[in-house]
Amino acid sequence: MLRVRPLHFTSRIDVWELLLAELGMVRSENEPGWQVFDAGSGRLALHAVPDGAAEDGTTAFAVEVGDLAEFTRRTNLSAQDDGTTPAEIITADHGETCRITAPDGFTFLADKAAPTGGAEADQALSVVGVWFTEDTASAARTLSHVGARPRPVPDADETADFTAKNGGVILVRPAAGPPRSGIGFEYDGGLEPLRARLASAGFEATVTEEAFGSTLHVANPDAGSGAAHVPTTVWISEHRPMG
Repeated sequence: MLRVRPLHFTSRIDVWELLLAELGMVRSENEPGWQVFDAGSGRLALHAVPDGAAEDGTTAFAVEVGDLAEFTRRTNLSAQDDGTTPAEIITADHGETCRITAPDGFTFLADKAAPTGGAEADQALSVVGVWFTEDTASAARTLSHVGARPRPVPDADETADFTAKNGGVILVRPAAGPPRSGIGFEYDGGLEPLRARLASAGFEATVTEEAFGSTLHVANPDAGSGAAHVPTTVWISEHRPMG
């Protein structure tokens, strides 16, 4: 199995909890400084950090899998034609996990899956993990090795889209500099009612028309930190059926 579950670090966890609830997500884990919210497809973990911490407002791409040893074996078997063994089981602060290292130097963790509450969440909402890199081709290969499923994209360019069998979307996008992570959402429904719902809860939100559909931009709870790396908005794109 494979499920998208990015990890977002924030000093404004209360505001994030409210935003995710208004988006229709359901909390499935609730520990001091640690929250996990499930969407209809994919999930997002929140990790509390002090205001001004280097991690504040950043996201670490991560996934969940069924069996760590089997996932590691399958990933390395799939990658053997590249002459690489990108997956290894390690002991992290939170316990045993699998670390995947891509040719561009990007690393992410695959944790053993926990029970979800996705059945009670808004089924139209998907969590999106984004991998920004100068080497989009190798990123796409790595995602194929871990079992992500390619999804057609509108243009034959450097972008790549994937879905995870057990929930969530992964986007590979070209960007200069060191590889890094980002998050967003997709919504398979009207964005204007969602905007109105968020606005009624006190969130500044606007819908814009872009090249391949509409996008809802919501004021980022972390934007007040003043850090240059924090985006001003959280985006929710309109799901586009692909032929």
